[in-house]
Amino acid sequence: MSRADRLVALLEERSLDCLIVTDLVNVRYLTGFTGTNGACLVSPEERTFFTDFRYVERARAEVKEFDRAEAGREMLRDVAKRLRGQAGFDDAHMSVRAHRQLGEKVESGVELVAAGGLVERLREVKDEDELRAMRAAAEIADSAYESIRERGLAGRTERDVARAIVRGVEDLGAEGPSFPPIVAAGPQGALPHAEPRDVEIPAGVLVVLDLGARVDGYCSDCTRTFATGPLDDGAVEVYELVRRAQGEALGAARAGAARREVDGVARQIIEEAGHGERFGHGLGHGVGLEVHEDPRLTRVAEGSLAAGNTVTIEPGVYLPGSFGVRIEDLVAIGDDGPEILSGFPKELVTVG
Repeated sequence: MSRADRLVALLEERSLDCLIVTDLVNVRYLTGFTGTNGACLVSPEERTFFTDFRYVERARAEVKEFDRAEAGREMLRDVAKRLRGQAGFDDAHMSVRAHRQLGEKVESGVELVAAGGLVERLREVKDEDELRAMRAAAEIADSAYESIRERGLAGRTERDVARAIVRGVEDLGAEGPSFPPIVAAGPQGALPHAEPRDVEIPAGVLVVLDLGARVDGYCSDCTRTFATGPLDDGAVEVYELVRRAQGEALGAARAGAARREVDGVARQIIEEAGHGERFGHGLGHGVGLEVHEDPRLTRVAEGSLAAGNTVTIEPGVYLPGSFGVRIEDLVAIGDDGPEILSGFPKELVTVG
């Protein structure tokens, strides 16, 4: 069954006659289109992709399972003419202005119905082609970490290391990084989303590195924490705590497991060690065409994991003014447990 056919089944659940999809990530997922201006209309009887004259030739090459229509400068006007009955739109992505324009152009009798999240539901479960791309992206991330181990960190600036990561993943065949790399040494590592600085990395500290690659549009995401020399016992103890929490959470991540309970496995271990307040983010998030997407693994997450979900497992402990530790794997959920796509070792690696 095609992705569009699966989407039609969801429309029937919501009593929708059709759905207009305008978010470009969702458009790509359904049609294969990689340009910057497009929309598609899906109904039981129709699969139509719209773009302007700039992308007609690209659409001819990329969009195979949808009828293609060239739209004018005001694309929504042309789409509106095709809407019928209960017409769903993605309220999570469509602007108020675009919704107003669409409402002004629809035929009499058409009702616009908020229907955000339907395509995202499909995107949560990856097929084998998607997994193949994500495995390749994860392998490139592993190679980037091998390069870091070989070249070392001490004496290089955080920004230089980040630039080298970007060049490295591109040289290895990625379309580029899936997000700007994080390189955070010493106290900077206590900031979960630290930005690389023009500051040299000293010896004898922990360095949090978070990076990913993009292959055929699909992302990887992996974090490792390196040492640049001997550490005090407290830093090593926290590292091993996070590694144990991450390993236990991996063991719990399987189809049917409640998302909040998987988060709770790692959270309980860290809380019992006295660092619960220093693990402030969720255990993980979905990865696919976007590096942060559903499903989420948090203490308040609803629902259960399903076979084909691709999520991160990334507990962390962040001690302001001292250091941070995060260990993150990208995994594909299966009935019997996770397929761990991230392959770089998780034992504490010391580099010069």
